Amino acid sequence: MGGDGLSMPRVAVTGMGVVSPLGPDLGSTWDGVISGRSGIGPTTRFDATEHSSRIAGEAVDFDPSAWFDDRTLRRTDRFIQLALAAARMALEDADFSVDQADPERVGVYVGSGIGGLETLCDAQSTLEAKGPRRVSPYTIPRLIVNMAPGMISIETGARGPCFSAVSACATGNHCIGEAFRALRSGAVDACIAGGAEAPLHPVGVAAFARMRALSTRNDEPERASRPFDADRDGFVMAEGAGIVVLERMDAARARGAHVYAEIVGYGLTADAHHVTQPSPDGDGAVRCMRDTLQDARLGPDEVDYVNAHGTSTVLNDRVESLAIRTLFGDHADRLAVSSTKSSTGHLLGAAGGLEAALVALTISRGILPPTINLERSDPECDLDYVPNEARKAQVDVALSNAFGFGGTNACLAFRAVEE
Repeated sequence: MGGDGLSMPRVAVTGMGVVSPLGPDLGSTWDGVISGRSGIGPTTRFDATEHSSRIAGEAVDFDPSAWFDDRTLRRTDRFIQLALAAARMALEDADFSVDQADPERVGVYVGSGIGGLETLCDAQSTLEAKGPRRVSPYTIPRLIVNMAPGMISIETGARGPCFSAVSACATGNHCIGEAFRALRSGAVDACIAGGAEAPLHPVGVAAFARMRALSTRNDEPERASRPFDADRDGFVMAEGAGIVVLERMDAARARGAHVYAEIVGYGLTADAHHVTQPSPDGDGAVRCMRDTLQDARLGPDEVDYVNAHGTSTVLNDRVESLAIRTLFGDHADRLAVSSTKSSTGHLLGAAGGLEAALVALTISRGILPPTINLERSDPECDLDYVPNEARKAQVDVALSNAFGFGGTNACLAFRAVEE
């Protein structure tokens, strides 16, 4: 079925930029994932003594002052800084310059699940302590989500669509998926797409903890993120960014660009069930993956690997496993499925961007990322999760899942480059 979709413009992944708890760039992050290293440690960005969850995936090796001057640092929240840095890396990796293209046909699709939480909370504290005249005039530009793509657009000169999805943990996938649609429709020639998140603030951590969503394995932070394991007790909050450069395949090849993989399908659905819990029958996830495969003109038996949403929460991991088995049937037993969140923690709105980059590398390098900390599988999670060690494998087709609060789901299909 795969060849039927090739009459439409093809979409190439030509550049990737990443900041994560495993490292400040794509290479260090990939090496950390493949080696089975955890990026989770004790919280240091604030005093977490009184919090039930005192661990996080901090991007400790990211130094904003190495990327930006003092003026930019004053005017931007950390999530914007992460987005800008990752976008610069992605453009450099792609050897792509907006001014060498038609700037009016270069889009920026970058979102965040939360945006400038630290800025908002700091402004409230200033207001209460010092009054309204001391609130920074940069408060709104620092906190609103669309300033991430806005700043990337301003810096690069990209004058095409400038857009943010804000869809919780599905944000990165939605942004990349909408960029993919714009490219395939012919509306743009290239896009900078992905997500960024800086949620490690006392309010953010306390709020997620009150929902009992976070792991409290505080004495063993490196073992806390354990998707599909019977002893998992919640996800680990993390920060970072994942940005990809997407181009029309014909244009990328004409300029001699390296192509990691191509995006061939995108699906998005709603559970219409609960504000935080997935539909217990996995219906929304099933339809999302099914629609993605239909969009890609692929059959379920053509998929080799699924990068799972795999949050390390009891409900998500069971429901996602059920959804995969429901959609793929007998082929589910031949699928490789892994959650890279076991190493990185959960980057919320940035997760989809980071995982898109990891999937593209999985395809181009022929190595399956492991699910680390999988010591005793949940009996209701009965797939091949590539436990604990990376595995060499030819991956021609892969899916990347992202499911968010509110029952919002987004899935992307990637394929190895065909001549």
